Amino acid sequence: MTPEQLRNVVRTAVAAAVDRGALAVEVPEDVLVERPKNRAHGDYATNVALRLAKAAGRPPREVADLLATDLAAQPGIAAVDVAGPGFLNITLAEGALGQIAVQAVTAGAGYGRTAVLAGQKLNLEFVSANPTGPVHIGGSRWAAVGDAIGRLLEASGADVTREYYINDAGAQIDRFARSLQAAANGQPVPEDGYGGTYIADIAASVVAEVPDVRERDDDEQRQVFRDRGVALMLAEIRRSMEDFGVDFDVWFSEQSLYETGAVEKALARLREQGHVYESDGAVWLRTTDFGDDKDRVLVKADGETTYFASDCAYYLDKRARGFDRVVIMLGADHSGYVGRYKALVAATGDDPGEHLEILIGQLVNLLRAGEPVRMSKRAGTIVLLADLVDAIGVDAARYALARASVDQQIDIDVDLWSRRTNDNPVFYVQYAHARISSVLRNAADLGLALGGAGDVDVGLLAHERESDLLRAIGEFPRVLSAAAELRAPHRVARYLEELAGTYHRFYDTCRVLPRGDEEPTALNTARLWLCAATATVLRNGLDVLGVSAPERM
Repeated sequence: MTPEQLRNVVRTAVAAAVDRGALAVEVPEDVLVERPKNRAHGDYATNVALRLAKAAGRPPREVADLLATDLAAQPGIAAVDVAGPGFLNITLAEGALGQIAVQAVTAGAGYGRTAVLAGQKLNLEFVSANPTGPVHIGGSRWAAVGDAIGRLLEASGADVTREYYINDAGAQIDRFARSLQAAANGQPVPEDGYGGTYIADIAASVVAEVPDVRERDDDEQRQVFRDRGVALMLAEIRRSMEDFGVDFDVWFSEQSLYETGAVEKALARLREQGHVYESDGAVWLRTTDFGDDKDRVLVKADGETTYFASDCAYYLDKRARGFDRVVIMLGADHSGYVGRYKALVAATGDDPGEHLEILIGQLVNLLRAGEPVRMSKRAGTIVLLADLVDAIGVDAARYALARASVDQQIDIDVDLWSRRTNDNPVFYVQYAHARISSVLRNAADLGLALGGAGDVDVGLLAHERESDLLRAIGEFPRVLSAAAELRAPHRVARYLEELAGTYHRFYDTCRVLPRGDEEPTALNTARLWLCAATATVLRNGLDVLGVSAPERM
């Protein structure tokens, strides 16, 4: 019996007490079921009686006593004890806990998945680095975390579209084009231009594609470098994302918002709603009416449209495509952007609390021997995603970036994350999966197979280490749901490390395979199921993080 199933059993007991008039309360939609720290307190504990006592107008222990009788009568429960102020400690019947292993193996890749977010259509925008240079290490954090959040949301039943917003309009693209043009003509980098050897590389590629580009007039040259340079840079960004295991469903061009008239339509809509005014020759959105600290310019006095105008059109485009919620991931340097974007959403007539979510991530530092890693020769001033992958590999990079809460700045120690030892967290988790794979291979060599679910006696899994492992496996669906709800993939990583440790302790204590000439027993088979169940959860958890689960290491 999994914790989720036990929650339903507890709700059923409450409903039964309500139906017969013993309790006058609303049956809760959800109840807390957790593992007690002390195993002597049973397999699981719930505080449902404490939660219901006030509404019932009765002492918590009295409610607990009443529910204990109903719970004890439920199939799969051996005993229910009332503890402290009204906690219910639940001991499962023999074999009920062991069924978790059967359920995990039988469900396979589906184990842990729920339908909690079924029916929700979410647009998840992340990375969205300007196509003026390679993806840097800050963008790599959003690549790892954003993709993991997308996988978590899908595991909870949501319909998720991963989207990359291409900032291919505006002043930074002009600076990029001038930088390429200068490099191609052997001129110094413009004062506000981009440096790094990648600029020379792209400029050379443009010249190779358009051999006569340097013979054209200045404006035409710049347009060629703008168009071809952005296309080449974007192609490289796409490759780097794909190599990092991140696939975007939509690559959305900011420039297309102008070409299709979406920006003009957005401004017209906001003007019709009475939120736009003119002052000092500029066009403004009155965002202070919606909690912003100042109004925002949509069109400058010189007629140039601002990024904020593009944002208005882009948000409305997403909503027009049918997304219930727009989730945007931004770096710490964009934290001041939250207030104005919420105001924008409110100005369109939407509810920012319902239709918008902005996540802010902190910085990433790459260290070696405690010192910052040198800047990238190619980028000139920053550490690139490619530098991180070259240093520790894709699996370690994705795991390291997703392992900490995004509101924390992290230091990635190259020496630690490149080691093949147990102090490297990703190695520790992957090794547990490889160890189990080895056990299953050895079992097959001995002629041992799992067999059908009806052929295994999981009631034999009564050792303390076996029970610990079963309960840990049973927690996986709750961990995934909570991580999805909180947008916190680091919870999955920390859970996997705990699960790996729990498995290693089980393996060191409980012999799985027979030795020498020993005949295989039903206990051997039951323990093989437990191993297979653990491997299933390790695979599913690593998959959520976009990390492989090797069978050999």
